[in-house]
Amino acid sequence: MGKLDRTQGELGRQLTRVLREAIRSGELKPGESLPSTRHLAETVGISRGLVTNAFEQLIAEGFLEAQAGSSTRVSRSLSALLSTLPPSETAGQPRKTSRTNRTSAAIPAPTLPPRAAAFADVARQFTPLPPVPFAVSVPIGPTAPDDTWRKLGNRTRGLRAAAPSGYDDPQGVPALRAAIADYVRKSRSVHCTPGQVIITAGTQQGLYLACQILLEPADRAWVEDPAYRGITGILEATGNAMRMVRVPVDESGIDVEAGIRKAPDARVAFVTPSHQYPLGMPLSMARRTALVAWARANDAWIVEDDYDSELRYVGHPFPSLQGLAPDRVIYLGTFSKILFPSLRLGYAIVPEHLVPSFCGARGLMDRHPPSADQHTLAAYIAEGYLDRHIRRVRLVYAERREHLISTIASRIPSSLGWLQPGDQGMHLVLWLAAPIDDLAVAAQAMAAGVAVRAVSPLYAAGNGRPGLILGLGGYTDAQTEAAVDKLGAIIAAASGAPRSRKRRVSAKTIAGSIAG
Repeated sequence: MGKLDRTQGELGRQLTRVLREAIRSGELKPGESLPSTRHLAETVGISRGLVTNAFEQLIAEGFLEAQAGSSTRVSRSLSALLSTLPPSETAGQPRKTSRTNRTSAAIPAPTLPPRAAAFADVARQFTPLPPVPFAVSVPIGPTAPDDTWRKLGNRTRGLRAAAPSGYDDPQGVPALRAAIADYVRKSRSVHCTPGQVIITAGTQQGLYLACQILLEPADRAWVEDPAYRGITGILEATGNAMRMVRVPVDESGIDVEAGIRKAPDARVAFVTPSHQYPLGMPLSMARRTALVAWARANDAWIVEDDYDSELRYVGHPFPSLQGLAPDRVIYLGTFSKILFPSLRLGYAIVPEHLVPSFCGARGLMDRHPPSADQHTLAAYIAEGYLDRHIRRVRLVYAERREHLISTIASRIPSSLGWLQPGDQGMHLVLWLAAPIDDLAVAAQAMAAGVAVRAVSPLYAAGNGRPGLILGLGGYTDAQTEAAVDKLGAIIAAASGAPRSRKRRVSAKTIAGSIAG
């Protein structure tokens, strides 16, 4: 049996642990009597009270049993369990390897349920990129909220309403819901009252709630092709993969007629109408009208992920789809990207008759979002700071975008990579020549200190095109140029083509052609 380390203190806890391990290893066998508390205390040199406490703890845990008038014994009920352990654990033999390695070698690992494997795969794909070019939404320098956020946080936390308290409303803090309702009415042409706003932990949670509430196991759902991995991952991991109908996207957005041909009876359509993810085009007015008409005719729902709507660099942001059909659209937005990703505050705006359902599902998930940051964000919006921050970020990202476009045009041959046209958002899509493996390029780029994501996994199986998502962040021109050089070398090597010399191209000319 192991010894006690008097230099570490807590001798009673140490004795409990030593006895527990002796039983687990088979050094003390089921039914075997232990010395009396007095004798054991004298033997190990600690007080009898500590020994008694150790015995009582192990009796409570089921390792020991005691009967009036008899000695304390190792529990006989452990026999079946200990008989399943490998011989080295039950014979008290010296340990040659760690417990984890020895046990895993002798006992087969449990078989994971299919959903567990699916969630594990999602976890691998959602591993955050490091804060280097070209990770999306890295708030550095001028793209980060200024000191106003800290000051507002200090002020609101000092108020009684924002101080730590009991459970809060699963719908969210009323002041923030009112501020959001006013903000989306003015900036996104959304029709709602504060009572229709549900505060979420970002768009991802809003998508998860919508899937839980709107879809029955047999229901089919339209999903764009390509699409945000967050929605396809939810449907795959929750058993609805076979009911997911991938609807192609073209220059006008999701092809509604194709969706009707494939699944006219779908229950929900998940769309990104203001800025299609990942390609960037807006949903045309004709397609918006057709989508709403289909939803009304088939008693279906539309879930609008208003991705990157604030960051349009030519003209004003496109109005929301929700404004055309407030009774049919669940509108999802977030502040995590435009402010900072760790904020984890977003919102769902739902038809009034769905509010209780969303509140109930939210209550089962995590009751409600943390309240203190909600009060800070409410003040940040109501006092005009959010509008000012968005204007500043839009200018910064417009400059970063123009510089990235011109750098790519001058340093990566168009025969190997070319940019998807678009005029908004926090990222660009760099298409790669067909033989190039975008997953391999992304992995090699990461090893070289350049953070990009591959486009092909965002498509349905068999439809993928090779490309890379390049995020706009608070990176300097020098960082951008160095990252493009590394990326260009990796792409050239993947294609087997030699690197070409840098070309001088007007940034303004290239930016204009991409916007068109």
